[in-house]
Amino acid sequence: MTGILYIVTAASGAGKTSLVRALLESDNQLRKSVSYTTRPARSGEENGIHYNFVSQQKFEDMLKQREFLEHAEVHGYHYGTSKIWIERAMQSGYDMLLEIDWQGAQQVRGIFPQAVGIFILPPSLASLEERLKSRGQDNPEVIANRLKAARVEMSHVHEFDYVIINDMFELAVQDLVCIVRGSRLKLKPQLERHRDLINRLM
Repeated sequence: MTGILYIVTAASGAGKTSLVRALLESDNQLRKSVSYTTRPARSGEENGIHYNFVSQQKFEDMLKQREFLEHAEVHGYHYGTSKIWIERAMQSGYDMLLEIDWQGAQQVRGIFPQAVGIFILPPSLASLEERLKSRGQDNPEVIANRLKAARVEMSHVHEFDYVIINDMFELAVQDLVCIVRGSRLKLKPQLERHRDLINRLM
C-alpha cells in the first residue's frame, strides 16, 4: 500500500508551521518530512525534529549525490527533502507531508504529479506584516524583504489544488484536516486501503 503525499506551502509568516503542527497532532497516520537546511537553528528548534541542520558543504555533497527529492534556496539559505526517506515511508503505507516553498513544490509534483498541493494564504498583507513583526526574529530590513518575497511566493497559488485563508486559526485547522481526510476517500486510495473488503463486496 502506498501512502498519499501532501505538499503544504505558504509565504513566510502565513502560519503554515502552526497549522501543520495542529494537523499532525490530530492525525497519527500522517508523517512530516524533516528537511535539511543550511539555515541556523532558531530559538527552540531541535536538530532532527524541526530540521536537519547541516553545513553548506554537507548540503552540496548531498546535492551532488542526488539525495534530494527537491531543493531550493530561500532567503539566502538552502533547503532539501530526502528522496529515500520519503519513498520508504510512503511504501510502508504512511501518508507524508512536505512543508516546502513553491519552488520545491514544483520539483516534487514533477516526480509525484498525484501529490496533493495545499497553499496557505494570510487574510491580508497587513496581517502578514504584523505576524512577521510579532515573531521578533528579524530586523525591519529583513521583514521588508520577506514581504516583497511573499508577493512573489503567493503569485504561485494557482499551481496548487487547495487554498486555505488563515484568518481564524481553528477554522483553518479544520479546513486542513478536511482536505487530508477527503483526499483519502478518493477511489484509488480507498481501493488500495480496503482492497480485500471491496473484493468481497463485489
